[in-house]
Amino acid sequence: MDTYGLIGYPLKHSFSSQFFTEKFGREQIDAEYLNFEIEDILEIRHVILFNHHLKGLNVTIPYKEKVIPFLDTVSPEARKIGAVNVIKIERKPDDMYFYKLTGYNTDYIGFKDSLSPLLDTTIHRKALILGTGGASKAVAQALADLGIEWKYVSRSPGRQRFTYDALTSQIISEYTLIVNTSPVGTFPRVEECPAIPYQHLTSGHLLYDLIYNPEETLFLQKGKAKGAITKNGKEMLRRQALAAWDIWKGNE
Repeated sequence: MDTYGLIGYPLKHSFSSQFFTEKFGREQIDAEYLNFEIEDILEIRHVILFNHHLKGLNVTIPYKEKVIPFLDTVSPEARKIGAVNVIKIERKPDDMYFYKLTGYNTDYIGFKDSLSPLLDTTIHRKALILGTGGASKAVAQALADLGIEWKYVSRSPGRQRFTYDALTSQIISEYTLIVNTSPVGTFPRVEECPAIPYQHLTSGHLLYDLIYNPEETLFLQKGKAKGAITKNGKEMLRRQALAAWDIWKGNE
């Protein structure tokens, strides 16, 4: 039986596990999907060596960037983005301890394809990306390819970013697309939300949250209360998962 899985820490709630387990059952695919909660990226070697039937991995927080040095090859789009969320594992039939790891980024595909139908190019010309982790890099690349100017928002100052404290009514009125790529507001800490000035949001804003649990975060609730269009990350996850499956099953 082929094995696929997810590495990250912590892994309290895994969309990927449920998605692929249901897919395997529904389509009668002889495979299993396991969660590998690892506290250090170095443990990826143990995961691969001691699971001989492992064919592919999804990668989540906090390893989308940290995993890159462990890979033999990185696809051009993942290298450009600087983050990996899918790994294909290839082994020699006569030597299960010899393996080749190739990294890809399907977050880009999932986000771009799920965001595009919501965009009004006359309004959504500039975007704020809340958070600077691995997922934010795929979001930034997708926005750039859609012709949308963007800036990060972070607690610490830096290049191409605002700090949360620096967000003014003028900035919020100018940047009408706001994407939360941070984990703030994820279950069980549902009473939390990114510290932006929600009072300046309007019906011309579009708020997108990569979080899917809960389905409507406080970030989205506050946006909806101001008449903004809102969307969570569930479709993005489904699309990136299907793209990951295509990668794992390709050339077999």
